Amino acid sequence: MKVTADTGVCVGAGQCALRLPEVFDQRDEDGLVVVLDETPPPELRDAVREAALNCPSGAITAG
Repeated sequence: MKVTADTGVCVGAGQCALRLPEVFDQRDEDGLVVVLDETPPPELRDAVREAALNCPSGAITAG
């Protein structure tokens, strides 16, 4: 699995970082998403997919 985030689309809602802080964070200056782990371990894949589906702006891709 490869996780990416489009900061041009991100609205800084922070749902991903709240749901999965081991994979996502937010930039201090503007709250936009930061991917901490682009290739998360298998045990986090379902949670990452859920975070991507629940992203209000659709900025996260997990595939």
